[in-house]
Amino acid sequence: MSADDIVEIFQRVLETDSVSADSDFFLLGGDSLLGTRVLSAVARAHGVELSFEDLLDAPTPGALAKKIAGAAR
Repeated sequence: MSADDIVEIFQRVLETDSVSADSDFFLLGGDSLLGTRVLSAVARAHGVELSFEDLLDAPTPGALAKKIAGAAR
């Protein structure tokens, strides 16, 4: 899963077009409920289960993509 894929998920969940690979989910208005929706979408699209703590540690699409790549190995 690429950062671009996660950008699309962030955009859909947050209902905004202003997301880049370096955009912080929480600074864009994300909260725990929306974060759960992001994690569910990632799991459906890539089959990788991430915790909410993973999103806290990697709140940007770029960082989350790296975390997913590491989890997939």
